[in-house]
Amino acid sequence: MSLSRRFQGWLPLLLMGALIVALGAFTATKEEAFLTSFNLNNLLLATLPLALVSLGQATALLVGGFDVSVAALMTFCVVVASYTMTPTTSGWGLGPGALALIGVGLATGIFNAVIIRVFRLPSIIATLGTFSILEGAALLLRDHPEGPISTDVTDTLTTSVGFVPLAFVGVAVLAVLADLWLYRTRGGLALRAVGLDETSSRRLGMATGRAVFLAAQVQIGSPIIGNFALESIAAAVLGGASLAGGRGSYVGTLLAALFLSLIDNVLPLFHQPTEYSEMTIGLLILAALVLYESPQLLARLRTQGRLRREGEAVT
Repeated sequence: MSLSRRFQGWLPLLLMGALIVALGAFTATKEEAFLTSFNLNNLLLATLPLALVSLGQATALLVGGFDVSVAALMTFCVVVASYTMTPTTSGWGLGPGALALIGVGLATGIFNAVIIRVFRLPSIIATLGTFSILEGAALLLRDHPEGPISTDVTDTLTTSVGFVPLAFVGVAVLAVLADLWLYRTRGGLALRAVGLDETSSRRLGMATGRAVFLAAQVQIGSPIIGNFALESIAAAVLGGASLAGGRGSYVGTLLAALFLSLIDNVLPLFHQPTEYSEMTIGLLILAALVLYESPQLLARLRTQGRLRREGEAVT
């Protein structure tokens, strides 16, 4: 691997890490509340759902696909959890409720796979249709937030040592192992080499695990929670995933999810409107696309310039 290609692979991790440190350091000098254990714990817990769904989205992007149904699937699973994991259930009694969520995820994944493989629809169109179906189903079951979820579930998922949630440590380890698999094994090489095929369709729409962490946050069956479809794509792209497929990083995606959550965390400390968060994310995505794709862009410009000169020489 050439030095330039290796640097291009490390660039998203370096950029996201630098932005996290810079924004965190700046906020810490201005607001004492930022470095409190309570705030840092909330920041990491808020990162978990986005990080997990973004890791799945990064996998879809690696094989040239999109999954815009993830947000609706997570919402629907939280609504289902409000029926199957009620405060009256605990211990082993929560098992059937967990299996129900797994069943929802599997059914959604199979549904997406059939649409993509059998009917040959683009993944973004197929999962957009699934998004609408799941969103409508969630509203049908809960037309407003109600139905508390068992505290046994939420307490387990938010268990922390100091300010660091154990679940966040698990996700970080998962991201590192996934990157090692992606770039150090034949299976990872094969994943990066394929386009949108049966591998990608099986991975689309499998956000059940992420929904469990979202349930730990909202703790109630709400049909209106989060915009994880676009944010997950943003985190995957900022983390180094190429929209054309074949390139990405799970660790970079985790760092990007943490950075996006950090933006949402610091804005209230500075008493700034949340609309700034959406604007900042949009600008960052455009900047990342230009920065990460700059070698390809320069190569295209050089090729176009050479073809133009050759054409002028012929005429």
